[in-house]
Amino acid sequence: MNLQSFRIRNFRSINDSGDIDVSKITALLGRNESGKSNLLLALRSLNPSDGFDELNPIKDFPRHRRLEECTKHTKVVSTLWSLTDDEQCELSDILPRAKGVNEVEIGRYYEKRRWASFVNLSDQEFDENTTKGKILKVAPAVKAAATKLEDTLKMQLDQAADQFEKDITLMADRTAWAKKAISAIMNLRQSLATVNAELTDTQDKHIIWLEELAKLIAGDEEAQKKARIWAITKLPIFIFLDEYPELNGHQNIAEYLQRKSNPVTLTPSDYNFEKLCKVAGLQPEELNELLSQKEQETRNQLANRASAVVTSEIRRLWKDRTLKIRFNLDAEHFDTLVSDPNAIYDVEVNLDERSRGFKWFISFYVTFSADTQGGHAEEAILLLDEPGLYLHAKSQSDLLTHLEKDFKNQIIYTTHSPFMVPTHNLDSVRTVKIIEINGTSVTNNPTGDARTLFPIQAALGYELAQSLFIGPNNLIVEGVTDYWVLSSIAEYLADAGRITLSNKLTITPAGGAQKVSYMVALLTSEKLNVLVLLDNEKDAKNTKDYLVKSKLIREKNVVFVTEAFLANPPEEADIEDLLDSDVYVALIKESYAQELNGKTLSLNAKIPRIAKRVEAAFNSLGIEFHKTRPTRLLLNKMAIAPESIVSEDTAKRFETIFAVINDRLENHTARDDKPFQ
Repeated sequence: MNLQSFRIRNFRSINDSGDIDVSKITALLGRNESGKSNLLLALRSLNPSDGFDELNPIKDFPRHRRLEECTKHTKVVSTLWSLTDDEQCELSDILPRAKGVNEVEIGRYYEKRRWASFVNLSDQEFDENTTKGKILKVAPAVKAAATKLEDTLKMQLDQAADQFEKDITLMADRTAWAKKAISAIMNLRQSLATVNAELTDTQDKHIIWLEELAKLIAGDEEAQKKARIWAITKLPIFIFLDEYPELNGHQNIAEYLQRKSNPVTLTPSDYNFEKLCKVAGLQPEELNELLSQKEQETRNQLANRASAVVTSEIRRLWKDRTLKIRFNLDAEHFDTLVSDPNAIYDVEVNLDERSRGFKWFISFYVTFSADTQGGHAEEAILLLDEPGLYLHAKSQSDLLTHLEKDFKNQIIYTTHSPFMVPTHNLDSVRTVKIIEINGTSVTNNPTGDARTLFPIQAALGYELAQSLFIGPNNLIVEGVTDYWVLSSIAEYLADAGRITLSNKLTITPAGGAQKVSYMVALLTSEKLNVLVLLDNEKDAKNTKDYLVKSKLIREKNVVFVTEAFLANPPEEADIEDLLDSDVYVALIKESYAQELNGKTLSLNAKIPRIAKRVEAAFNSLGIEFHKTRPTRLLLNKMAIAPESIVSEDTAKRFETIFAVINDRLENHTARDDKPFQ
C-alpha cells in the first residue's frame, strides 16, 4: 500500500491538521514549536514498530481542552492509501463487490482500535423487482406440486408454502432479510423432502437463485469484516526517528558477543555495531573465531574489504570532503578510523574524535542501510524529525539527495532548514503553522507567515542567485527556453524598430511551471514589481487562480500566451506556438537530425500545442525530447539569419504579446503601491 494523505486530530497541539498530501518524499516545513514533531508522533501511532497500543488522553489530548471531551472513540489519525494491482485482486477475493476499489481509508481512535473503509465500494447488487418476482413464483409452484399428493400431505405442503411466502417477504434491512430467507428456504426444502414432493428444474432454479442471493448478502457482513482486517494487516510500520545512536569508534568484539548471548544486556551502541557489521559485510562471530585460530591475515583481508565497501558508499554520499574509512582489528578490539587522503598529512583519527555532523551522518547511513535493505524497515514509512540538524548546509543538500535516490521507502520529514527544501520538487513541501486558538494546521501549498515561509524563500533565493539576475520590474516565465525565445526575438524586433519588450523588464525564468508561485512569492515579498507570462493550459490556469486567490499578484498581472493571437486564439498555447509551426518543426528536424535519420516524424494535429505534438511523436519513435535543443538552435539562427525564424506573422504575434505585457507593466507601476496588493 502507498500512503496518499493523512489527517491528525485531537493530539497534543493539533485540533485538526487538515488533509496532508503525501508523496514519496514529503517535507513538513515550519517554525520551531509549530507542532511538526506531533504530526509525526501521531501518524506513527497508527502502526508503530514496537506494537499498536492505546493512547494516553492525559498526555496526548490537547491540554487547552477539557479532558471529558476525549473518549475512547475519539478519532486521532485518518489515512488514505492506494492499493497495488495485486492488493486489489486480494481484496476482491475476500470481498467480491470490492472489485475495482483501489483506495482504502484507515484510522485509529484513542482506544486500542483501528477502523478501515473502502473508497467507492459498490452497493450490493439487489434487483428488488426481480427478487419479488422469484419469490412470487415459488409458493404457487409448491402448491402445484402439492395437488399430486393425498389430502393430508397436500395440506401439510400448502401450509409450508404459505409459511415460506410469509417468512421470505422482503425487508428494508437486507442482511436481516437474507438470514431469514436462508432459514425459510431450508424449511421449505425439508417440507418438500418430508412429503416426497419434487419441483420441476425450472421451479427449483427460482429457489436456488434466491438461496444464492441470500447467502451472498448474509455473508457480506463477515466478508467486509475480513476485508477490514486484511487492510489493517497490510499497513506498513511507521518508524519515527529524531536522534540517531552514534557509532562507537572503539568496540570490543569478545565483550559484545558475551552481551549478545543475553540480549537484555545489549546496549544501543551494540545494536548499531551490529548494523555496521551488516552494512560492511562482516560477522563478529567469524572474526572472533579467526582470532582464536590465529588467522590474522584472513581477518585483515576481511577488514580491508569491508573498509573499501563502506568507504565507497561514504564517498558517494558525503560530499563535504573525500574521506577514507578503515576498520582496524587488534586482538578483540575493532576500531573505526577515518582519514583524509587528500590532506597534506594523511592522519587517521578514531571515529569518536570526528565532528558531530560526520558521526551523525555515518550513523544515519549505517542505521538505514541496514534496516531498509532486508531489515525490519524495508517496507516501512520513515518519519524523520529534523534530519541533518548537525550537518553543514551543503551536506544537508547531499542528505536530501540521499533520501530521494537511495531509499524505496516513503519518507516524511520535518525541517526548518532552507537546504532541506527540495526546490526541484516543491510539490512535496507542506507548510506547518500554529495559531493559539486553532492549534497546529498544515497546508499543501506555501502559505504562512514570513518566518514559516522563510526556508522556502531562502532556498529559492539561493537557487536564483546561482543562475539569474532580478530587477525592480520582473517578467516571470516558466522555463529557460521561454527566456531564450522571448529575449532573442525582443532584441531582433528592437533592432528593427518595431514593438518590443520594455527595457524596464527583467525576464526571470522560474525553473519550471510548479515553481512560478514560489518565485512570485519570493519576489513580491521583496517589494518588487512582478508580471507573469504563462502558457495557456489547465495547470497554468490553476496557477493563476492560486496566485490571485492568495493575493500574491493581481489578476491583470498574469498574461497568457494566447493573448498574442488577435483572431481565433487557440484554447491552448506555449511560447513555441508563437513561431510558425513549420519553422519550429524544421528546428526540431535539424537539431535532432542524427536521432531522426531514416525515421518519419508524424505529428498528431489533434494535440493542441506544437511542443506536445513533437513530444508525442518522439515518444512513439522511442526518442527522448528536450525543448532546449531546438531552442539553442533558434538562438544560433537568430544571431546569423533571424529572417529564417521570424516571419511577418511571427513578428506580429510577438509584437502583440509584448504590447500587452508593456501595457500591464505601465498600469501596474502607475498605481505606485504594494506590488502584490
